[in-house]
Amino acid sequence: MPGLVPGIHVLVGYKVLASIDMQFEQLTAGKGSLTAVRTGAGRDIVVLHSLLSDRHAFDPVLPALAAKHRVTLINLPGFHGSLATPLALMDGYLAAVEDGFQEFKVAGDAVLIGNGFGGTVALAFAMAHPERLAKLVLSDAAACFPPEGRKAFEAMAAKVADGGLGSIAEIAARRVFSPAYLAAHPDAIEERKAVLLEIDPKAFAHACKILQETDLEPLLYRMQVPTLVVCGEFDQATPPALNKSIADKVAGARYVELPGCGHCPPLEQPEAFIAAIKDFVGL
Repeated sequence: MPGLVPGIHVLVGYKVLASIDMQFEQLTAGKGSLTAVRTGAGRDIVVLHSLLSDRHAFDPVLPALAAKHRVTLINLPGFHGSLATPLALMDGYLAAVEDGFQEFKVAGDAVLIGNGFGGTVALAFAMAHPERLAKLVLSDAAACFPPEGRKAFEAMAAKVADGGLGSIAEIAARRVFSPAYLAAHPDAIEERKAVLLEIDPKAFAHACKILQETDLEPLLYRMQVPTLVVCGEFDQATPPALNKSIADKVAGARYVELPGCGHCPPLEQPEAFIAAIKDFVGL
């Protein structure tokens, strides 16, 4: 039987849309290789977090998401007990997410929300398993990266190999948050460091390699799942142009840009993020 964990974890300085005591069900799939937490009741929402954050990046919006929905937050490989995939292949991540959908009994009318790397994984999953989803929300994600973006992931992986995940805390903070947010929250770098130190370095290296090699753009025209793309104006990790490219190539997709926001709208601008997805998701 899955365990219940009381309360909601919120990092200091982040605004939460409601102050309530939430109960979390702990889940495992793939013979224990994938972990997740679940809260709420109703139609399924599944959340995939970014590479430079973890599932707690969605804490500020979780009360709004779970008000009328059953929300499952999957820990990507290398995070919070989910094991790193054996090889640096997108197929490994898709298999892990598929295990989660199957064993967590996620219904076929689910909404999948992905941020950053989790958005790229969500996009690939929606293409591979359209029958499992009713809607897809991509937040600050890319179908593929240009050469300079791939070099950034290569450089981060090399820096981690030399100095550990804590060595990229400042880089991560500047990629995750807008300049204005960092100026107002000088503790954000230490907060990023605390998150990064919990990640399996092998899984981080795998994810960086996958992001360097993945190119989903040629397949976007085949997307069958209704899609909403949301992006922060000042996203340094996946700039608006990369997000607009997805919306332009997916039939019927809509693009919403959040002024003044960085790479992780649920964390930096939770109210604006919920407002952007509310009608589409049915919150």
